[in-house]
Amino acid sequence: MVAGMVSGHGIHGIEVRMLNDAKIKAAKPREKDYRLSDSGQLYLQVSRAGGRHWRMNYTYGLNANGKPAQKTLAFGSYPAVSLLDARKERDAAKKLLREGKDPAVEKRIAVKARSEEHANTFHLVAERWFELNSGWSMDKLREYRAAHDGKWSHRTARFWTVRPAPWSAIHSGDVINSLERDIFPHIGDLPITAIKAPKLLSVLQKVEDRGAIETAHRLRQRCAGVFAYGIGAGLCEANPAAGLIANLKDKPKARKQPSIIDGKMSQDARIIAVRQMMIDCEAERCRATTKLALRFIALTAVRPNEVHGARWDEMHDLDGREPTWIIPAARMKGDEERKSEAGGDHVVPLSRQAVDVLRAARLVTGGMPLIFPGERNPNRPMSENTLRELLIRGGYAGRHVPHGFRAAFSTYMNERADRVWIDTGNRGASPDRAIIDLMLAHIPEGTSGSEGAYNRAAYMPRRRELAQEWADELFNGFWEPEIHLGQPIRYAATGPGRG
Repeated sequence: MVAGMVSGHGIHGIEVRMLNDAKIKAAKPREKDYRLSDSGQLYLQVSRAGGRHWRMNYTYGLNANGKPAQKTLAFGSYPAVSLLDARKERDAAKKLLREGKDPAVEKRIAVKARSEEHANTFHLVAERWFELNSGWSMDKLREYRAAHDGKWSHRTARFWTVRPAPWSAIHSGDVINSLERDIFPHIGDLPITAIKAPKLLSVLQKVEDRGAIETAHRLRQRCAGVFAYGIGAGLCEANPAAGLIANLKDKPKARKQPSIIDGKMSQDARIIAVRQMMIDCEAERCRATTKLALRFIALTAVRPNEVHGARWDEMHDLDGREPTWIIPAARMKGDEERKSEAGGDHVVPLSRQAVDVLRAARLVTGGMPLIFPGERNPNRPMSENTLRELLIRGGYAGRHVPHGFRAAFSTYMNERADRVWIDTGNRGASPDRAIIDLMLAHIPEGTSGSEGAYNRAAYMPRRRELAQEWADELFNGFWEPEIHLGQPIRYAATGPGRG
């Protein structure tokens, strides 16, 4: 019996000599490589250097001479691969042979598949998904960051945008920032196929634990988009993010933006409150463009960000009969479908008073792209805190915010419309309510596509009338906006006035 073997009896009494761990450990190197056979063509190759490597000889197909081709399969080295594991590998190879497959070829295919699987990390797949939707090149963004000490902003996205895409630059910046901050550090290096729902949930719950409930929900949605992309690309088969919404805390109810009309039960009290607030705030010392922006948002009842980013090229027919502000869909609030929708621009009819504000602003910023630029950089919009700070300085902290003008307009004009409707002998709510909703860019539930685009440009004559009626109520008897031009913008460092 060959050294290192144990004997036993197999089928039909044929002697089968097999290895055991003791014999394997006792195998010493010799002048030449040698083999210790186990069974089923499995053997241990002992090298002159002392290495012990598992091999299996087998035949598959024909060689150039038309005879069965002799091949060898490697299973790794002992003790990293145990005797038991080597036998399992042998059995698996024999099963493939019975199925008519070459174990060596199948092994190469499996290794390649595992290599590709590990190459497709969540980070890599997420960047592909992001590039598809943002139109950005992550390589170009990384180059820009490297050249600017890691600093970047969506405002300079032109340097790494390579094609038009559904997302706005603002949204794209928010998405990649959130993934880099909260997702990639935890699961970015994992193969996308290795990420299961419990692992992803634990990452999202870390975000919840710091009180960012809405952020956790947005991240879940973004991760779901990554996995959906991966499924379509054949990189994974499941979307573990899809069902996690039930495992996250409920989103907190949105807090109502304070408006000066809150608690005012009569129309007179409401309009008086808004007018007095405008008087108080316009009496403060600050830049003329800040006061003009406050008056403009009061007149148009748009969202603050839409005023901050207002551009001269968005204004049309200011000297004609139908002055209009067309806000591009990409700057409007809403999801990416809403922002990219053809015909999704928001059309704002401008009252005579709103045009007067723009004429005054033109004397200051008419040569710039933005109507209400920031103080330090004329090419950047006014800060989102500028109007809020003016309201605070005017004495309205916690009582009114820029967004509160929308509530004031909606409440006052809807009740006014209903009263007129009833006074003319009708019952129920006025049809003007739906038009006022359009003026506020509210999209009715279930409205989308061409219907939504049509509605956003509908009823313009009546919308223009309502805009003028609101302006007349709000600024009747007010001083002209030009009065703010050339006025002091700060109080003296000493003496009377505010510090």
